[in-house]
Order: sequence, then structure tokens, then C-alpha cells
Amino acid sequence: MHEERPRGPWERWERGGGLPWRSTLLIAVLVMAGTGFAARNQPDREALDAVGRLLLLLGAVPLLFRHRRPVPVVFAVTAVTLGYLVAGYPYGPVFVMVAVACFAAVVHGHRTAAWWAIGLLWAGHLLLSHWLYRWLPPAGDGPAPWGQELPAAAFAVAVLAASEAVRVRREQGAQQRAERAAAERRRADEERLRIARELHDVLAHSISVINVQAGVGLALLDSDPEQARTALTTIKAASKEALGEVRQVLDTLRTPGDAPRSPAPGLDRLPDLVEQAAAAGLTVAVASSGPPAALPPGADLAAFRIVQEALTNVVRHSGSRTARVRIGHGSGRLELTVDDDGPATGTEAGGSGNGLAGMRERAAALGGTIEAGARPDGGFRVHAVLPLRPRETP
Repeated sequence: MHEERPRGPWERWERGGGLPWRSTLLIAVLVMAGTGFAARNQPDREALDAVGRLLLLLGAVPLLFRHRRPVPVVFAVTAVTLGYLVAGYPYGPVFVMVAVACFAAVVHGHRTAAWWAIGLLWAGHLLLSHWLYRWLPPAGDGPAPWGQELPAAAFAVAVLAASEAVRVRREQGAQQRAERAAAERRRADEERLRIARELHDVLAHSISVINVQAGVGLALLDSDPEQARTALTTIKAASKEALGEVRQVLDTLRTPGDAPRSPAPGLDRLPDLVEQAAAAGLTVAVASSGPPAALPPGADLAAFRIVQEALTNVVRHSGSRTARVRIGHGSGRLELTVDDDGPATGTEAGGSGNGLAGMRERAAALGGTIEAGARPDGGFRVHAVLPLRPRETP
């Protein structure tokens, strides 16, 4: 299938009805008028009569189809032009029609046909000018000087070279448009993945807390109303925070290019995360090593989301009610380790299964790595290394 190429103003004008009738009519008028003027200076050639003008018209008509059927058109125009020369009519703009037909053939990728047509026209002209002239009109005609063949060959080469140049330029333009379209699709896909990852991380943690607290509230509603009230309060706080973060993500969609109304979460919000985990029944111990350094926004957000997702997975999938978070500040990198002692509950937690994949995507986007898997003692560990050099995607 051929890609529909955007048309410029000239092409839209000349192909108004689907066929290039405007430019073809203009070519026909110029050839007719130009040949009439050229005939005045060639008294030794046959007079341009009605048959000659009919041949010129027959050479112009196929040009209407030069974009749809370039190969038949180039050979038809070449044949009519040879017939015109065989009849002994004056030289002149008749060769313009061949040039236009060859140009269309080359631009549409049929360079072999154009070369054959030009070659046949030149070979026929050589035969007519240096051998067959004895038996063809005009009467008493002599051989043409060999010196005129050099300009004729130069004209043919110039037509083909110009056609090739335009063809290459069009192919390069089509390739550039395809590359730009692919880049735009790639950017759109990356943005969709980023938004999906952000929404997953925002909702997964909060909904896990809400799910646990809802179970606690239902279990204690009759026996311990005060504890049930605390669970409902936690649900309200978690849902409010989730709504706020979802609203922030949606605001970035509604107003692309504008700064977010509130800063993206980072490791400075780790105490809030620990508090939410505690509300879900998980005790989290946080330790850090190395001199703390200011983190780039992308790395800060990725670190927060990785810890958040790791703790969410502990709440969902681990029988342990404790977790340990270690933050290591190194030279040009940040290390995160989240451990729980397990064992895995093996129960269906209702998640999407994209949590670990999302963590790996966040780390990879920064040029970092992440490892997640069971420990030999039955626990589970998530270990991430994030470089702090500026390699974040915009």
C-alpha cells in the first residue's frame, strides 16, 4: 500500500478533479504555441499543418494519466513524439512532453521505464537524422550534424537527473514524516504507560489499606465499636489522600505543559507512608545510611513509588506484619531495600499483577535496576539502585 502523501498548493491546484488537467492543458498550449514560433525559423522542415498539430495534441493527452499510469504514458508520449519527427515536422517544445512524462515515471518509482523511453527516443532520433532521412519527409533533407547530438544527450541526462533528485527528495520527506509519526506514537505510548503506572501506584496502596481496614471494621463492628471507628477513620483518610493524588494526575492531563498544582510525592513523605502501613497493621522500620543528598524530582518520585509498592505487596501477599526499609545514599546513586520475613500467604489479593513491572519500568526509565524475589529464609526482598545523574526522560 502507498502512503497518501500530503499535497502542496501546486499539486492541489493542478489535480483539482483527480486528474492533472490544468497543468496538462497548460503544457499543451505552450507546446502548440512554442512549436508554431519555432516553425518560422525552420523553413526546411515540413509545415506545421493540422496533422502536425493533431500529433502534438495526441502527445499531450496521455499526460492526463501520468500519475496513475506513468509507464504506459511515458511510452505513449515517446511513440507519438517519434511519429511527429518521422513526419518531418519542426523541432521545438515537443520534447517537453517527453520530459514531463519521464519526470512523472521516475518520481513514481519507474526509473527503468523512463530510461528506456529516453533511450528509444534518442536512438530513433539518431536513425532519423543520420540514416532514414533519405526516405522520409521533408524532401531533399540532408543528414543532421553530429554536433547536435551532444546537446540532445545532455538534455536527456538533465531530465533524468532532475527527476531522480525530486524522487529522492520526496522519499526522504516521506521517510521523515513516517519517523515523526512513529516518534509521536512512541511518545504517546510512553506517556500512557507513565500515567497508567502512576495511577496504579496511587490506587494500589490506598485501596490495599482501605481493604484491610474495611475487613477490620466489619470484624469489630459489634464487639469493639471504637476500634471499628478507628478503622473507618483510616479508610476516610486513605481514600481522601488517594483522591487527591488521582486528581493531581488528572490535572496534568487536562493542562499539559503546566506545572502541577501540588508537588509530586517523594521520600520526604515516607513518614506518612509508614503511618498508612501501620494503619493497615504493618509495622515498618526505616533506616538510612550515608549523607542524605537532594534528589532529582524524577528519582525522588520513583523512590517513593517503589517503596510504596513494595509495602503494598507486603500488606497484600505476606504473612509478616513487619517490614524493614533501608535507604542508602551513595556517590551518585540511591539504594532502596525493602524486606519482610514472610511467609507468602498464597491468597488472591485482587491486584492487577503490574506492581513489580511498574517498579522495574520506573527504575529503567532512570537507568537504574531493581531486583525482587524470595529470600532463602522464606522472606521477600525488593532491592533497587537508582542513579542520580540526569538521565530522566522528559
